Amino acid sequence: MNYQETLDWMFAQLPMFQQQGASAYKKDLTNTVLLCKELGNPENKIKTIHIAGTNGKGSTSSMIASVLQEAGYIVGLYTSPHLKDFRERIKINGVEIPEVFVCDFIAQHKTFFESNQLSFFEMTVGLAFDYFEKEKVDVAVIEVGMGGRLDSTNVITPMVSVITNIGFDHTQFLGTTYRKIAFEKAGIIKPGIPVVIGEYNEETQPVFIGKATECGSELYFASDLITRDYPGALLGDYQFHNKKTVVQTVEILKRFFTITEENLEN
Repeated sequence: MNYQETLDWMFAQLPMFQQQGASAYKKDLTNTVLLCKELGNPENKIKTIHIAGTNGKGSTSSMIASVLQEAGYIVGLYTSPHLKDFRERIKINGVEIPEVFVCDFIAQHKTFFESNQLSFFEMTVGLAFDYFEKEKVDVAVIEVGMGGRLDSTNVITPMVSVITNIGFDHTQFLGTTYRKIAFEKAGIIKPGIPVVIGEYNEETQPVFIGKATECGSELYFASDLITRDYPGALLGDYQFHNKKTVVQTVEILKRFFTITEENLEN
């Protein structure tokens, strides 16, 4: 298959919940775990940063990736959805994944995908992990697609987990209260892994504190951080909360990477 034929086939595997509603929503990560095993578990061979949230997770992911790239690292970035071309979802240092890699990946594993009825999202996550591992990125910023606990990306053990905020999104799957949605997004918090919360309210804060305590994870509320203004294309006034989240996350990442104030400012 050529690139367009490959994309057409992939999009044909979109989850049936888009037609059938919540009854067709997958309730566990079995397929993603199977896929990662098929690929040789590339997600365990790369350093990752995991980012969830109702709003701002895409721009927060991009900003964190930009800071790390500015610091001289090879940085993978997985986001969704795309605007024009599928390849926008998977980038290394701002460069989209090559069409030929997408085609070869699908062709090589198509029988496995079909026999296990993998969805578009599961295949795309596997593609990102495989590409980042093969290209030997220093770190990959991974944005959650929907929710967190049951999202296909939630098979990684990141260096830090980030939750930008909680709002009402995908309520047919995630719940109809702030507390329930916060529980789903807090599902990305892993034992012993630091977590940064961008914004919270009186309903969501106890959920985050409870999950972090259960996991023995350091918990940081970025909204309590006092920061100065940094220039940058995505750092306007409307990004005030995201900026704080990025600054707090970068402080944690300094444990693993050499990052200067100049990198953050650029």
